[in-house]
Order: sequence, then C-alpha cells, then structure tokens
Amino acid sequence: MQKYGLIGYPLGHSFSCNYFNQKFESEKIDARYLNFEIPTIKDFKEVLKENPELNGLNVTIPYKEQVIPYLDDLDEDARLIGAVNVIKFTKGLFGKTKLVGYNSDIIGFKQSIEPLLTEKHTKALILGTGGASKAVAQGLKQLGVGSTFVSRTKKEYCITYEEITPEVMEQYKVIVNTTPLGMFPNVDACPNIPYELLTPDHLLYDLLYNPDETLFMRKGKEQGAVVKNGLEMLLLQAFAAWEIWQR
Repeated sequence: MQKYGLIGYPLGHSFSCNYFNQKFESEKIDARYLNFEIPTIKDFKEVLKENPELNGLNVTIPYKEQVIPYLDDLDEDARLIGAVNVIKFTKGLFGKTKLVGYNSDIIGFKQSIEPLLTEKHTKALILGTGGASKAVAQGLKQLGVGSTFVSRTKKEYCITYEEITPEVMEQYKVIVNTTPLGMFPNVDACPNIPYELLTPDHLLYDLLYNPDETLFMRKGKEQGAVVKNGLEMLLLQAFAAWEIWQR
C-alpha cells in the first residue's frame, strides 16, 4: 500500500485528507492518506522515522517555508518562490530516500486565474506577505502580470493599505487576497482596501474558499468587479500534487 500525508498545525480543517482518501477509494488505488499534525517543524524527522513507507507529503501552514532545510532538493518554482507544499520521496543510490520539494500552489493559481485575465490586467496588488503570496507573485509574473505586495506594516518591497491611493487603484486592476481575513467563522472581516474605487475592469481573486463568497468578493461584486474564490485553485493544486508524486 502506498502512503501519503499532510504536515501542518493545526489540521482540523484539512481538505487534503478527505480529498485523497476519496480519490483512492473511488479509483481503487491501493493507498492511504494521513494527517501528521506536528506542533513544531522539528517533529518532521520523527514523522519520517515512523513512516518509512511514505511516497509523498503535502505541506501546509505554518511549514511551507520552514520545511525547506530538511529537503535534499527543490524544483525551480519552489526555489524561486521560497515555499514548498509538495514533497516527493524517491529512492536514490544505495536505497537512500531523497526528498524533493515542489510548489503546486503556483500551478493551481495560474490555471485558475488565467482564463479571467484580459489585456487590462497588467498589474496586481497582492494582499498579504505569507508563503501563499509568494506563489501568487511568481504565478502572476509567469502570466505577464507585475505585482506589488500590500502589508499592514511598512516593509521593504511592500506598500501599506494606507498607500492604496486612487492612482494605485487605477493602475492595479487585479487584486488577490492571500490573507485569512474573511475566512469562516470570521465572515464579517475583509482586507481594508478602498472598495468604492473598484470598477468592472477590476478582478478580485480570493484564495479563501470558505465561505463560497467572502466579504472581499461581495464588496467587489457590488462595484461590478469580476470575483473568484480559491476552491478551483485548491482542487487544481491537489491534481498537480498527485501528478508530481506519480512521475
């Protein structure tokens, strides 16, 4: 039996475990997917030690960046992004297992947003600066869209929410929310951007998928903007993870 799993903390909300176990059952694949809820990345070695038959892992918050020093190699996207959400286990010389990190978030995001992009979408604001935001930035770059990060506090290479002026809103027609603001149960929260300046030319993409329509999306829709949540991205990155493991 093949064995796969997810490392992160906490994992009570995990999509991957249900998705992959249902896939294995429906497609009659002799495999099992487990959650490995580890309170510190130092426990990663223990997971490997106790599960020598692992074929692959997914990685979620807060370990997408912290896991990198434990890996033997990274693919090009993961290296450029600086975050990993898929680990492939391969047998190397003398039976030694080699751990290679990939980023399927960028694959899912690109495939999901690309059909919505028009010639007006040349610049994007990325709300948030976590691991997911880096995959979004790299994905947009590969699609020919420049991006600027937005942070609550002043940081290098970022602007703050207070610096989102009418001129910025006019230039940046794509806005991607990578923050947890608006996620269930805190559905009345949303990033603090000037929604009244949105137009039908704007595209608002929220990486959140619970609820289906976040307050961020609803406020965008009220101004005529195109909106989309992160459910398709979630599914596409899972498809990509499976393909990586099966190569």
